[in-house]
Amino acid sequence: MSTYLAIDQSTSATKALLFDQQGRLLDGLTLPHPQIYPQAGWVEHDANLIYENTLQAALGLLENHPELITDLACLSITNQRETFVLFDRESGESLHNAIVWQCRRGEAICSELEAAGHGQRVHELTGLKIDTYFPASKLRWLLDERPDLRERLADGSALFGTIDTYLIYRLTGGRVYASDHTNASRTLLYDIHRLDWNPELFELFGIETGRLPEICESKAHFGETDLGGWLADLLPICGVMGDSQAALFAQKCFTPGSAKVTFGTGSSLLLNLGSHPVVAEHGAVTAVAWVLDSRPTYALEGITNFTGATIAWLRDQLQLISSIEEAESLATAVPDNGGVYLVPAFVGLSAPYWRPDVRALITGLTPGSTKQHVARAALEAIAFTVNDALKEMEANAGIKLKAIHADGGATRNRFLMQFAADITGLEVRTSRTAELSALGATMMGMLGTSALGSDDLLQLASDFVGYTPQQDTATVAALLAGWDKAVQQVLHA
Repeated sequence: MSTYLAIDQSTSATKALLFDQQGRLLDGLTLPHPQIYPQAGWVEHDANLIYENTLQAALGLLENHPELITDLACLSITNQRETFVLFDRESGESLHNAIVWQCRRGEAICSELEAAGHGQRVHELTGLKIDTYFPASKLRWLLDERPDLRERLADGSALFGTIDTYLIYRLTGGRVYASDHTNASRTLLYDIHRLDWNPELFELFGIETGRLPEICESKAHFGETDLGGWLADLLPICGVMGDSQAALFAQKCFTPGSAKVTFGTGSSLLLNLGSHPVVAEHGAVTAVAWVLDSRPTYALEGITNFTGATIAWLRDQLQLISSIEEAESLATAVPDNGGVYLVPAFVGLSAPYWRPDVRALITGLTPGSTKQHVARAALEAIAFTVNDALKEMEANAGIKLKAIHADGGATRNRFLMQFAADITGLEVRTSRTAELSALGATMMGMLGTSALGSDDLLQLASDFVGYTPQQDTATVAALLAGWDKAVQQVLHA
């Protein structure tokens, strides 16, 4: 039986994981990396450290399981999607810190393009909004600030890529410069109808590049790696996929109308649309869910950019809690939020508002408010923001969901999952299977190595815990009214 090695490179950490051929997680190893905040609203990562962590996590995990090394079928990669790197063509080393999807430094460029009337055209081509959440404006900003990098990108001595591209390039020793559709489609430089880079978009954003990554299907063969010289035999890289789409795939949301939410640093909701894209009029964006055998599957996506990160903020910045788990015990120590609402617009609000200029707010505080109320408000905010995006997606797709699949670290928080079911009015099916993004990329690797066929994927074990709505409608309506009032305060501050 084959074993599959997967890398999950996320906003906060790099994980190496081992799966068996039934999709069961065997073991994993996680190495965190620091968030870099050069100034307010800017977020960066040390891309060279991310690569080193990728190697160290993979090697550390395999050293713990030497008996599995000869059984490895392939290496699969899933990653934070919109974070990008400029790196040296010869060495592969990054030439600037990776600029993270949360970073807002492209706001002025986005505003200029919107004011010039380009929003609708960009939306039609990409399915996305002109927003600094996506790389194009921040890449333009970097090239304006660093003319030396602009010159090098144009002559091809520097290369651009999302995290998947960067890792593939370094893992293959510079032999493969490629991305997959799920990652390329998040750049604002990719045409979702042509399924390729669009020169019109590069010109619009003022980006000239000598080379671009080849865009491949997720199950494609992306070269081989020896993990920095550690493996005696080359290991194929097969199964590359952006983290949110990979989770949708792992949840087996293969049919139109099926949907999932990944509760991560931010949260991503995806609703399968089938083979024809719906370019949403308001709020949601259109994503390439995957491309298989030249056939695209599209999805509507609702993005919330600061959900799980809100709880980390309580711990790391306010030091209100000592662990992520403590937030749940504090929240359940009070019967309700006491009128306290937290709108987590730390780096602006994304779907369905798309207001990068606004900032976070805690409202409703009284002399009787406690840290328990603030912790509860922070957890409730995750469900509120997900619900806002979800209702917008349903309206655009013209459907009414009955259930939504859920994954991500926050699904372990039982209070949050029950509150999400109450607020959305949907059954929330939280997967018992850990690490769904890595599993989704691995499932693509299984397809690419012909270990499994498409029909076989349906036979892989699935298990979930279901949370059904329990709260009465009057209480839910009052909570939603309070949330809407708080959001309006942020939007009109």
